[in-house]
Amino acid sequence: MRALLEVPGRIWDSFHREPHTHRPRQRPVRMIDNWFLHVHPNRVSLISLRPTTTLGLGLITVSLFLVLAVTGILLMFYYVPAVPEAYERMQDLIFVVPFGRLLRDVHRIAAEGMVVSVLLHLLRVFFTGSYKPPREFNWLVGLGLLTVTLALSFTGYLLPWDQLSYWAITVSAGILDYYPVIAGPVRSLLLGGPSVGQEALLRFYVLHVFVLPGLATVFIGYHVWRVRKDGGLAAQAEAQSPPAGSSTTPAPPPPAAAGRLGTDSTTSYPLLLWIEVSILLAVVLGTIALASTFPGRLGPLANVDHPPNPAKAPWYFAGLQELVSYSALWGGVVVPVSLLVVGVLLPYVDRNPRGVGVWFSRHRRGIVWLGAAATLAWVVLTLIGAFLRGPNWGFFWPGQPWLIPQ
Repeated sequence: MRALLEVPGRIWDSFHREPHTHRPRQRPVRMIDNWFLHVHPNRVSLISLRPTTTLGLGLITVSLFLVLAVTGILLMFYYVPAVPEAYERMQDLIFVVPFGRLLRDVHRIAAEGMVVSVLLHLLRVFFTGSYKPPREFNWLVGLGLLTVTLALSFTGYLLPWDQLSYWAITVSAGILDYYPVIAGPVRSLLLGGPSVGQEALLRFYVLHVFVLPGLATVFIGYHVWRVRKDGGLAAQAEAQSPPAGSSTTPAPPPPAAAGRLGTDSTTSYPLLLWIEVSILLAVVLGTIALASTFPGRLGPLANVDHPPNPAKAPWYFAGLQELVSYSALWGGVVVPVSLLVVGVLLPYVDRNPRGVGVWFSRHRRGIVWLGAAATLAWVVLTLIGAFLRGPNWGFFWPGQPWLIPQ
């Protein structure tokens, strides 16, 4: 009987290889001998663990991706990427499969939440100047992750095959026509023809289920690894550099500071691990609560002969659609390409070390104001395109279209 009672403890010890201990010197040994803990840094800065430093957006993004992976695998058991079976399976999920509606809504909420969290994470890095050396390349990795996240949400938008999803993808694909050089090849690759049909549904399914999740896993894994490595390099450089405005040569740092993070740090285990588990649990419970409170709807079966009025792109492309409605050249080409070029070149042009890691630093006042203005403009355009556009793309107040006709 005693041997049976000791089995759970033996299983736990076999997983960790090292006995549980609270002694600081033994914690790194336990992390080295455990694969899951070894992907974490040995020590982390206490400043980086403050909620106001990173807002936990990176951990929230990873947690949402895990929720998407689990719910997506479960949804694959019921979905068929064919017309009209795709729509019929979505109806079965909502009305027949036990907890099917909740499963679909959790996946939907997590997908939109990941778009928001990646965008906010990118803005956090920008407004704190955390893209500067030695983190330049990781900024580019973050831009790539944002692109993959938008592509994941975009390809998944078509899969229900109802009126809303069909015409949202049709409108979004129409924006490609403003890029004459790449419009034809990209449209042929994505849609498999001149319009959205069976070929497009199958290709979007393959991209959404296999290709893009693999890319997202690579981007997230590499991004986290670079955060670990670049963070150590930055801490070492800061420990060896004089304070701003000082002309004296700094004294050699103590061994602890010269190696990594110095005395203002702690071992990743157990504090960082518990933070990760807590955020994952909060994300799971939050998505379930939102999915239960705001269930999604399934519109009528997609009809290629009766487009809705207005036909709108997904909300994360609503600002771009609004820009295109003003000027096809500026909204479709000039502004998006300019933002992409500025985003890629930013960490290699703005290399002033002052104000790094500080929210809205006065040393970066000019670029912060420009970034804030661009962010505000994008939010306003998105709100107008998503909520204030009615039939014939007229400008109306929600629920009262007769007040402000265009």
